[in-house]
Amino acid sequence: LARLLWLRGWRTQVVLLGHLDATRGDARTNFEIVNRLSGSASSLNRSASVLRFNECATLADWEELNALGSDHDVIVDALFGTGLNRALEGLFAHVIENINSICETRNAANQSTPLILSIDLPSGLDADKAHIIGASVQADLTVTFTAPKPANVLAPASRFGGKLVVAAVGSPASLVEAAASQLFLIERKDAVEWLRETRYRPGSYKNTHGHALVIAGSRGMTGAALLCSAAAMRAGAGLVTLAAPTSALRDITARAMPEIMTDGLLETDYGTVSAQAIEQATKLQERASVVAIGPGLGSPSSEDVRSFVLSIVKQRRTPVVIDADALNALAPWPNDLRGSATHPLILTPHEGEMRRLLGNEDESKALTTDRVCAARDFATKHELILVLKGERTLVAAPDGRVFVNPTGNAGLGTAGAGDTLTGIITSFLAQTYGLLGGEADSLSAVLAAVYVGGMAGDICARERGMRTMLASDIRESLSDAIRQLDPSGEAP
Repeated sequence: LARLLWLRGWRTQVVLLGHLDATRGDARTNFEIVNRLSGSASSLNRSASVLRFNECATLADWEELNALGSDHDVIVDALFGTGLNRALEGLFAHVIENINSICETRNAANQSTPLILSIDLPSGLDADKAHIIGASVQADLTVTFTAPKPANVLAPASRFGGKLVVAAVGSPASLVEAAASQLFLIERKDAVEWLRETRYRPGSYKNTHGHALVIAGSRGMTGAALLCSAAAMRAGAGLVTLAAPTSALRDITARAMPEIMTDGLLETDYGTVSAQAIEQATKLQERASVVAIGPGLGSPSSEDVRSFVLSIVKQRRTPVVIDADALNALAPWPNDLRGSATHPLILTPHEGEMRRLLGNEDESKALTTDRVCAARDFATKHELILVLKGERTLVAAPDGRVFVNPTGNAGLGTAGAGDTLTGIITSFLAQTYGLLGGEADSLSAVLAAVYVGGMAGDICARERGMRTMLASDIRESLSDAIRQLDPSGEAP
């Protein structure tokens, strides 16, 4: 990299932390080339550009060199690659502290340089771990190769990488796909491909794009139901029906989008859905492409709520998205959760709901130490799609693959954002099944929904700020997100 920059006219300085004689292989070859070139720059008539090479083996050498002066535009961190598995000490830790101090000073002065660029991953991180093992470079930009490493995409390690760029170096795709980790990044192209596949085309109409049935809400808890159903409508479902306990309908109909249809369900004395409402819900399902159940449904300890949710799951004839109170209602019976290829289950828990689903204390601890493994194990065991919400939302598939979502920000922790995401997922599934029927790919729809939902959150945060953005703002940013991803498909 240094050689290429120098040949393009950059003033370039290479600092080797150690002795040239101690290097081996390709590293030794390239260091020697740079070392020779640094002594011949003047003979090549490159007076405008400088290539300096320095060996720095001790703290005293580093202080004397004062390598990280204030006149650099870019500092490239290439200290360590993917093999590090222990905390750095001595000279290496000191240099990392210096780099981070420069970054802090730059930010405090509201300056843009020097830019901190890490190669492969910020030095100090274990490439295979999400947790921090010691002092690590705080980069503005990380360029990794072929495929992202776990530390590139999983928090908290990913917080050190800044913007991530995955560069191709000619590695065969089959080699990446055969990797034992089975960890993937949801990419922009995944959302674009899904949007193009489900475009509104001449001759299409509301029934073409699916019918989403949202079973949600209870007396005094109608907000979550409204947010979920409105997001399903805004995200492009052809039809949306919101079914809720009858006593909740008055509030719902007064505040719901006029485009959303409503239906009342039998209820308990407490205003939650009655177990006897399953017959009504079954009839409503006959017209639906997909069902979402849970937001604001009411006390998960209610036997009526538990019985109703369990019946919806066991008697389903469509994909079912399970969220919020429905997840908590099923927590005592996780073995009753069993997905299928024809009628998939999609669960959308946050960390607290996931812990209740796991139940077992050891499995709950695994959620803290290794979110990817915990999500994968649950999804494969129950043969379902799991959307584990949080910083870097995970989507785990029944076949063991786990996808990391790179979009989204801390503002998505606002009240109702989870209900909104459930609505987006439900909408995308409805559109997929409405258009493709039995050939629909539920996983592709879920991946696209999670990416687009996070992107809408990012757009919203840029316009309003993370502190003040609301779930309804995220919903209204969906239009901008989708237009940015598929501009030609959204214009008449």
